Amino acid sequence: MADPMLLVTGLRKSFGGGVATDNLDLAVTAGEIYAVIGPNGAGKTTLINQLAGALRADSGSITFNGRDVTRLA
Repeated sequence: MADPMLLVTGLRKSFGGGVATDNLDLAVTAGEIYAVIGPNGAGKTTLINQLAGALRADSGSITFNGRDVTRLA
């Protein structure tokens, strides 16, 4: 298996008392397709915003093509 293009390890984000992403791990290799599904309030938009750099994670790491992009937000 090839090295992942996107590697997410231990991603966490909370708002007040609610946790949106909780110790999330994800590895996506080039050519793979994923879907993010779940009910309202499950943290889908929070996850995408963290991956896009629009929202900073409380903890964890996001690596894209070997570069740490966790704190670019």
